[in-house]
Amino acid sequence: MEQAHEAGKPVAAQPSEQRDPLRKRRTSIWTFRQRCLRLLWYWVEASFFRLSPRPFYRWRNFLLCMFGATVDASCRIRSTVKIEIPWNLTVGAQTIIGDDVILYCLGPITIGQRATISQLGHLCAGTHDFTRPEFPLLRPPITIGDDVWLAADVFVGPGVTVGTGAVVGARSSVFHDLPPWQVCVGTPAKPVKERKMLSAETETLGNHENHGKMST
Repeated sequence: MEQAHEAGKPVAAQPSEQRDPLRKRRTSIWTFRQRCLRLLWYWVEASFFRLSPRPFYRWRNFLLCMFGATVDASCRIRSTVKIEIPWNLTVGAQTIIGDDVILYCLGPITIGQRATISQLGHLCAGTHDFTRPEFPLLRPPITIGDDVWLAADVFVGPGVTVGTGAVVGARSSVFHDLPPWQVCVGTPAKPVKERKMLSAETETLGNHENHGKMST
């Protein structure tokens, strides 16, 4: 009887043993429980969340926390914000998320304190490995630092960290990490100048000077 294989040499896979390389592409990575929770969230988001009056920020924060999000009570999240998988979302104190923002939390999205995400922003914590036939889902996290302002219609891609205090200009696209306290614009977004913050004393002095000029 012939040996099935020679010592030290791999055995060629038989046709019946070959695995369908596209099987994973047709199979959901989400568990049954996760699929049920996502379906329930779609219903809650379309009703209790979306139809809530604009000032009901604490109510919407409560709904998000009920689905596993970590959202500070002081956050102001508009009712038109679209959130995928809220249990992957963390939002710090006094952060504002504007109308029609998309938080695509396939992977974790962490937004720091006092950040502002202006209208139509899109944070996408999900992509695919297009070099593999099964096209697997990848879920790199997104981190938005404290005191960041993402202006209107900014796109932030997966795996990106926007540094503390950074400002990203309207309609920019962010595909790589951005340094702290820089003003960044363009596609891809790049730093163009430092963000300098005025102290309360400087601002008060400037107001007095302007008032004096107007008086004279």
